[in-house]
Amino acid sequence: MPYYRAVAHADAAAASTPERIGVLMVNLGTPDAPSYFAVQRYLRQFLGDRRVIETSRLIWLPLLYGVVLPFRPIRTARNYRKIWMSDGSPLAVYSRRLSAKIGAVLKARLGDGIRVELGMTYGNPSLAGAVTALAEQNAKKLLVLPLYPQYCSSTTGSVFDGTAKVLQRWRWLPETRFVNDYHRDPGYIDALTGSIENHWRQAGERSHLMFSYHGIPAAYVREGDPYQAQAETTTRLVVARLGLAAGDFSHCYQSRFGSVVWLQPYTEDTLKELSRRGLRKLTVVSPSFAVDCLETLEEVAIGYRAKFLEFGGEQLTLVPCLNDDDRHAEALADVVQRQLGGWFGQAPRMPR
Repeated sequence: MPYYRAVAHADAAAASTPERIGVLMVNLGTPDAPSYFAVQRYLRQFLGDRRVIETSRLIWLPLLYGVVLPFRPIRTARNYRKIWMSDGSPLAVYSRRLSAKIGAVLKARLGDGIRVELGMTYGNPSLAGAVTALAEQNAKKLLVLPLYPQYCSSTTGSVFDGTAKVLQRWRWLPETRFVNDYHRDPGYIDALTGSIENHWRQAGERSHLMFSYHGIPAAYVREGDPYQAQAETTTRLVVARLGLAAGDFSHCYQSRFGSVVWLQPYTEDTLKELSRRGLRKLTVVSPSFAVDCLETLEEVAIGYRAKFLEFGGEQLTLVPCLNDDDRHAEALADVVQRQLGGWFGQAPRMPR
């Protein structure tokens, strides 16, 4: 059997369909069900990634298989059951809807020469399945857009690794481009700002705004990861658009795992400090997540809300992630279209 292989049905696709550009949307992934074994399978893949856990394999793998995987899925599956939707995990549901909307926007702008597929770094739909589906539609060029506004080695880097692993044994490789981040993209900032303003309109008032980003070990930043700087830039741009004063917002990091020092201030510590200052109403937004997921719907909207009330607060509300909002789809379609310059013979014109 040859080491390098042809993509299944690629020749048939080339004969029967025009050459296309493939856009691969990628999100982290999710268990297939809120059950012990489904969560265990997902965590085995996720926490086994060297990009996610950089600890020596000699130290980490015995902990992973001996301590984490036997016990953590019990609690994690219980948390997933709190937020599970009729169509599946929120992350999967909203990612599918968002990808479909982006595909529709791009088709309306650029015609049938663009095809969009969704893949997950861990779990289903797989990266391999998504890339193969694009090849079978005769996509000779591939643009990869990770659904992470801020670059992080643990997330964006894993998308690069996963995509490269899929392609490494293909005999013919598509011309490939990779979007690192869109943390300061004007359309993204507009959509995020508009979502916060809409949330406040529905609430009938403004309250202190907490920007709670997913955390990473502080050592990753010391070693060159730009995630913290990009998260701070996103916060600064949104704060400027909203016209907030220094005391009107906080910037912090959630979702710690393990015993190492992560980026600070921690969200729980910030909740405690805000309650000490006498703040009783709090709005939380999580700009590092493109769509709602366990970390927003369970950790923030349920867990941190309970903590804030325990500390003496009265109300904590979560601004939904941008999810499949039309402004979000338009903004990401703009990001894609800018990256396609030259693949259409000239830089595509942006709509006014």
